[in-house]
Amino acid sequence: MSLAQYSLLTNYCFVIPSYNHSETLPTVLKNIEPYQLECILIDDGSSTDAALKLEQISALYPWVTLLHLATNQGKGAAVMAGLEYALNHGFTHAIQIDADGQHDSQSVKQLLEQSQLNPDALISGYPVYDNSVPKHRLIARYITHFWVWVETLSFSIKDSMCGFRIYPLQQTLDLIKQIKIGKRMDFDTDIMVRLYWQGTPSIFVPTHVTYPKDGISHFNAFKDNVRISWMHTRLFFGMIPRLPLLLRRKQYKNKEQRHWSQTPERKGLFGIRFILKLYQLFGRNFAKLIMYPVITYFWLTGNMQRQASKSYLEKIKNFYDQIPYVEKKQLTTFHHFQRFGESLLDKIASWNGDIKLDQLYFPNNKECLDIISNKRGIILICSHLGDIEMCRALAELSHNIKINALVFKKHAMRFQQVLQEVNQASAINLIQVDTLGPSTAILLKEKLDNGEWVAIVGDRTSSNPHQRMPDNSISWANFLGDLAPFPKGPFILSSALGYPVYLIWGLKPNGRFQIYFEHFSDGILLPRQNRQNELNRIIQDYAKRLEHYCLISPLDWFNFYDFWRFTPPTPNKLNKDTDKNEK
Repeated sequence: MSLAQYSLLTNYCFVIPSYNHSETLPTVLKNIEPYQLECILIDDGSSTDAALKLEQISALYPWVTLLHLATNQGKGAAVMAGLEYALNHGFTHAIQIDADGQHDSQSVKQLLEQSQLNPDALISGYPVYDNSVPKHRLIARYITHFWVWVETLSFSIKDSMCGFRIYPLQQTLDLIKQIKIGKRMDFDTDIMVRLYWQGTPSIFVPTHVTYPKDGISHFNAFKDNVRISWMHTRLFFGMIPRLPLLLRRKQYKNKEQRHWSQTPERKGLFGIRFILKLYQLFGRNFAKLIMYPVITYFWLTGNMQRQASKSYLEKIKNFYDQIPYVEKKQLTTFHHFQRFGESLLDKIASWNGDIKLDQLYFPNNKECLDIISNKRGIILICSHLGDIEMCRALAELSHNIKINALVFKKHAMRFQQVLQEVNQASAINLIQVDTLGPSTAILLKEKLDNGEWVAIVGDRTSSNPHQRMPDNSISWANFLGDLAPFPKGPFILSSALGYPVYLIWGLKPNGRFQIYFEHFSDGILLPRQNRQNELNRIIQDYAKRLEHYCLISPLDWFNFYDFWRFTPPTPNKLNKDTDKNEK
């Protein structure tokens, strides 16, 4: 849609609150003029001189209506006055934009497009800051983000403080009539959270935000921080009686699906970025403190993941006499989730260079160092037990070893975006695939021939969400007392590549990092005459080693789906399938 076409959106208008911003306002009006929408300008009790200038400025633009508040009542009060005026004069949506010129008016186009697609939603800018933003402002915003996530039990609100947004007027004014909303700097967050509570979603559009050097700020460090703190107190206690409704909403959105590849990632990427910022600003201990309630939220709302954890731990408890490091009272779903949260910090620490080799227990490091010194290419078959990222980071940063990790596009790249912000090297050797095919094999062969290492995950089946696992793509192996499906692909690929195969785990069973690196095969051989039986044997050997290390560090198991869910074949069917494949 061109700028001229926005003039057809007669049900939209601009709402601009202004308090002594007569110097910057002309530029703002000039920037939004091409949209040819009416504008409601609210003078929030400006000084006599500033009010006079507003009169003069508004007279230059026939599409601007100027409202006066007798006294300064606050940004929120001015916006609410403008919204009410807009609704009473037939508008259905209002575009709030600040008078100080911080917001990029070019983003109005994207906000309008989203509003047209989602007319019942609150459309908000998601600030993209340049170097002009004061650091204390960023820290304050992250603190508010955290409390908003708690108050909504959701990460869907990416930024509640941006005053650049489109309101659906009827829902917003209905809420304002029912509830007392903050009238000053607490308004933007207060109204967004309460709209979320009543079922109005928020959709975010990235927009550049600039803090002018000589800009006027009306934020009172003491008074407004007190107001915002009191607002969060009210919202927190307002969330408690709404807790069952908010949890039911989360449950509805996270219905259980049959296969791990059909289970969308929990949308915590923005929260992880928040934790990363805290880690960089205040260190690991502070980030861990904040991480605790974040992971607790996931534990409370992740029914499917919590049930999968419970099922796994029940199997682990059957082998408790073989567990050397972890007490039985720690084998709970809550501890399991918290260990997963801590592993995220471990990944950040690894790529940040905060974990050193002398901090590790590495019982088989001599063989590993020999391979490194000889610059031999090897295949690593790893798993979702432990932290392969720690191993990749240590290899890259300490020994300049390239570990090329195969990752499925849909499920591994979100967190990699965060790791890339820590260290660009984390993403250099990621090979994104949907399936394992000839082109993948050719690429990996080149890497191995150059003395690089290749890491393949051996504990997850095909990522094709539209296809149930065919019998010829999996092998059923005994794992923790039950048959579980393991993919054949990684082992067939390893056989085709013809390089030595090693197993690797990065564990943390007793608070200390442990790396286990062990020889698995000089090269996986799959003879034609006995191919399937040999492949099943190899996969069973892998499953035994996976089980062994699960018992060393049971809480490092990060497959949060039902690993044993699919019904295994009967012995007769298993034998028939094997015979058929041999033929």
